[in-house]
Amino acid sequence: MAKASTTIELPSTCPPAVDGIRVGIGGWTYAPWRDNFYPKGLVQRRELEYASRHVSAIEINGTYYGAQKPATYAKWRDETPEGFVFSAKAPMRIMQSRMLAKTGPQIEDFVGGISELGAKLGPIVWQFDAGLRLERDDFGAFLDLLPREAGGRALRHVLDVRDRDFVDPGFLALSRSHGMATVFTDSGDYPSFADLTADFVYARLMRSRSDIETGYADGELQAWSRRCHAWARGGEPDDLPRLEPPSAASRQPRDVFVFFISAAKERNPAAAMALLRQLGPA
Repeated sequence: MAKASTTIELPSTCPPAVDGIRVGIGGWTYAPWRDNFYPKGLVQRRELEYASRHVSAIEINGTYYGAQKPATYAKWRDETPEGFVFSAKAPMRIMQSRMLAKTGPQIEDFVGGISELGAKLGPIVWQFDAGLRLERDDFGAFLDLLPREAGGRALRHVLDVRDRDFVDPGFLALSRSHGMATVFTDSGDYPSFADLTADFVYARLMRSRSDIETGYADGELQAWSRRCHAWARGGEPDDLPRLEPPSAASRQPRDVFVFFISAAKERNPAAAMALLRQLGPA
């Protein structure tokens, strides 16, 4: 007899990117989601298939602990619908190297494998945890190593530096000179700044609460919808912390990636879907 999960029918598409804005979650394998996100009877091997049809992007967290085989990335690519996008955290062994300027072979190996995601590969996140001592020249040499394309496709890089002493106008200038985004982190635990350094925005929202069904209150989601639309249309929200005054740069449309991460993790899928509804129809 066939398992019950095989009778669960899923949409053929993912939610569209509204105004160039994609909204998603971190990962897709989390046991509590089987109580309040994944339907009863859905087998674990279909969780990516299900999640990728209810949000428009997923940040792959597992790659931070170790790169996958190219065949695994190809499998994930084929299980997700057209228009869906992954972002991915680079392996921590690269960012924790004593000499970042000598990590070229490791970077090449990781990027070469994950490029199997093809058109579904979005930004690559390079996370430098608090406590790592970064040296400015070595960090700049590391940025020079990050490839601008793979498999004939342009790559986007995101810098998530959690050392508060390193995050300053010099860091912003270095990021801008390489066309790489910095993370806006909605959290009191990490540096939180909305200065733009690239032609796209990457935000990680980390304040979901377990006592709210959608993680964030309706008014908070409305505020995030306004901010996302402002970013997407070339503007900048005026109610987020910054390191520098906003620039008078041209107001070109931007892609925006927003992920609900950590905090009350069991609420994050509901938060992402609620924000997608707030953003309105494509």
